[in-house]
Amino acid sequence: MIQISDSAQAHFRKLIEREALPGLGVRLSAVHPGTAQADARLEFSEPRDLAGDEWAVDCDGFTLYVDAASVHWLDGAEIDYVMKGASTQLTIKAPRIKGEAPGDTASLVERVRWVIDNEINPQLASHKGRVAVEEVGGDGVVWLRFGGGCHGCGMADVTLKQGIEKTLMARVPGVTAVRDATDHGTGAAPYIPRGNAA
Repeated sequence: MIQISDSAQAHFRKLIEREALPGLGVRLSAVHPGTAQADARLEFSEPRDLAGDEWAVDCDGFTLYVDAASVHWLDGAEIDYVMKGASTQLTIKAPRIKGEAPGDTASLVERVRWVIDNEINPQLASHKGRVAVEEVGGDGVVWLRFGGGCHGCGMADVTLKQGIEKTLMARVPGVTAVRDATDHGTGAAPYIPRGNAA
């Protein structure tokens, strides 16, 4: 079920009335669902723009159409229009859009990949970096390969030990250590070149 607040409905209704197009509604869809890059997209939609399999949510003065393939990911979403300081802001909270963390019965590999994709890589992206799981051993040792700005970065060892390893060991029971499988000498565009690291 998707909740759309009275203030959000009033906001959309006002915009739709201004457009004065018969049957104009609002279409909600999930972009890259089930990934760390997942996001919700709202757009105005005329009847001719609809695929015909959308779920329709009747609102006060218009219809919210939910993309059929996105329904699972947007279940429990809340759309609101709130005051933020001196301005207003449309907010969408979709707690399931990035997927759900694997449970305790999932394999160690699945649980490690989830944390890497949803917690660690989004943080490394600010340095144009990323890591990929190379191997997860039966002894709980995780081998990672650095890429992007982290490949060849002089701070990769610090990132590995003080950031990634601590996070994985705290969040994924069974991880005993994290190792670097990267040949950092081949990094073409490191965030901090290895010779410049403090």
